[in-house]
Amino acid sequence: MADDIYHHRVRMLDGREVSLADYRGQVLLIVNVASRCGFTPQYTGLEELYQRFRDKGFTVLGFPCNQFGKQEPGDAAEIAKFCSTTYPVTFPVFDKIEVNGENAHPLYEQVKAAAPGLLGSTTVKWNFTKFLVNREGEAVERFAPTMKPADIAPKIAKLLSE
Repeated sequence: MADDIYHHRVRMLDGREVSLADYRGQVLLIVNVASRCGFTPQYTGLEELYQRFRDKGFTVLGFPCNQFGKQEPGDAAEIAKFCSTTYPVTFPVFDKIEVNGENAHPLYEQVKAAAPGLLGSTTVKWNFTKFLVNREGEAVERFAPTMKPADIAPKIAKLLSE
C-alpha cells in the first residue's frame, strides 16, 4: 500500500540497516529526539509508554536529529551511550537523520505530509515532535514537542484496541 511506511529502510545506531516492515501490524510513535534539549526528559515518558503498551503491539521509534539548536551533536556511539545510561531506554533508537529540508529522510517526508501540523504546516518545528502511526502503517496524528508522552496514552490505547 502506497500510504504505509513499511517500504522505508532505516539505520540502527550500530550501523545495521533494517526495514520498517519489521514493525508491520504495530502501533508506532515516531519521535525525533535529542540529548541536549529542554524536552530530553521526555525520554522517560516515552520509555514508560513503550513498557506499558509493548506487549499489546506498540513500539516507540526514536530518530536523533541535530537540526534544532544543534542539540544532538554526538555520533552514533555517543547517542547509544546516552540512551543506555542517562535515560535508559529499551525502545529502538536509530542513527541520526534530518527531518526537514532537502536531506530529510523519506520516512519523515511521508509522515509530515500525512499528519500535518498547525495550519497545515508540513515542517517539524522542534525536537520531540511525535507522529502516531496505526497498525496499517499510516501516520494518523502529529503531536507538538510540548505534548507529554503520557497524554498520548489514550490515543495509543484506542488504536491498539481497533
